[in-house]
Amino acid sequence: MVKRHLLFWFVLMLVAIANGTLREWLMGPGLTELAAHQLSTLTGILLTGLAVWLFSRVWPLTSPSQASLVGCCWLLFTLLFEFTFGHFVAGHPWARLLHDYNLAAGRVWPLFLLWVAIMPYLFYRIGRSRSG
Repeated sequence: MVKRHLLFWFVLMLVAIANGTLREWLMGPGLTELAAHQLSTLTGILLTGLAVWLFSRVWPLTSPSQASLVGCCWLLFTLLFEFTFGHFVAGHPWARLLHDYNLAAGRVWPLFLLWVAIMPYLFYRIGRSRSG
């Protein structure tokens, strides 16, 4: 069961890439870079939340520990992808990649990472309360 949830991370990656593309097309021209980053983080949270909610209705997790494991794995996968792709494929310097972690500068990317980590547990709890 967990294998299916771990593989679902690839769907989340596609949702995040689509969200980033929408950011460039729709938000970039009319907003500052910081505002586009913040709005894109919010839309990313909403879109991935919708995807996980739909997925969890069909294939619910069966325990809090299972949900926590999936959340930790999704977080790890996201960080590994972000840093390996961002640095080694896209060629971004480490400083640029780390810049999005500066909450004091208005960068809200860590909130998305927190969301990725807690989504499985959150939707597990919602599913449990709905079923009884």
